[in-house]
Amino acid sequence: MNRQAPTLEDVAREAGVSRATVSRVINGIRNVDPDIQEVVRRAIDSTGYAPNRAARSLVTRRAETIALVVSGAGGENPGAKDGAANDAKDGRDARDGQQDAAQHEFAARVFGDPFFGRVVSGVVGFLRPRSMHPVLMFAESESARTQVVDYLRQGSADGALVVSTHAEDPLPARLAAERLPAVCFARPAVPAPVSFVDLAHRHGGLLAAQHLLERGRRRVTTVTGPLDVPAGQERLAGFRDGTERAGVPYVPIVEGGFTLASGVAAMERLLAEHPEVDGVFAGNDLMAQGVCQVLARHGRRVPQDVAVVGFDDSSVALTCSPPLTTVRQPVEEMAATMAQLLEEYIHGDRTDPTSVIFDPELVVREST
Repeated sequence: MNRQAPTLEDVAREAGVSRATVSRVINGIRNVDPDIQEVVRRAIDSTGYAPNRAARSLVTRRAETIALVVSGAGGENPGAKDGAANDAKDGRDARDGQQDAAQHEFAARVFGDPFFGRVVSGVVGFLRPRSMHPVLMFAESESARTQVVDYLRQGSADGALVVSTHAEDPLPARLAAERLPAVCFARPAVPAPVSFVDLAHRHGGLLAAQHLLERGRRRVTTVTGPLDVPAGQERLAGFRDGTERAGVPYVPIVEGGFTLASGVAAMERLLAEHPEVDGVFAGNDLMAQGVCQVLARHGRRVPQDVAVVGFDDSSVALTCSPPLTTVRQPVEEMAATMAQLLEEYIHGDRTDPTSVIFDPELVVREST
């Protein structure tokens, strides 16, 4: 005989509360004491009760789903139009193939960066106890952005958490104009009335400069992040603040792209143009790893000959050789806060845009 599925009454009996209280907790109604909510959630876990999502949606009028959107700034591929003019079918096939390739390349870049995994971890960690589920969406082209907007308009998701990968990303402003619930990870480069969670990047750059100078390094350089995004600009500005205050008026820079390959290319150039370098600040850990690889190839010891500081405190910082001194960005906590803000919009507890800025922290390891 099949065991009967646990019911609301079973959960109520286990928690020692009324069936109505259990229902309010499951449906996300906000007037339940937090301690009672926790008791009910433990009872749900112990009984194995699984809420009927369809029935719950009828009560809450919500999808119980959040769109986690990784967005870029690409447009449609213009090259396909010529093929369509000559042969409509071939043109469509070419366009579809090019768009598929672009999407695969975009996805590969996203999943190759440990930063995104940390964002997902923070978001899922917040949503899971609340029986809410993220749906991953890529918005690397104009048509993909339109799909995201339509998905939200239709109520297929209750709101969007947006991680932009390009300074010119138009999606945050578009979501704000549509009055759709959305929160961004990082301040949009193009100002828009949308909530965001970010880091005090300038202070992080200052911490890196102070640490290298305290280690006696005076011929310092930096591999910046992209200088068309606020994080790249602010980290460089903070680093320059620190060096200039210490009497180092000029710091050579090479712009990178937050990738391992860009860190390698930048350090090769810096070594060629400034062989006397004794300290490097890289705008993220992936680029710092590339810096360390180039220094090793050129026989420069880290940290004895050249000290290296990264940024993020990602998994790369621990696997790098040697392990990286880095400026910690609490990505998981920031992502959870992003999800919490969105939940407040969805429940009507918040209406106006807001910003939450976290403080960085220097984590010292063997690379300095």
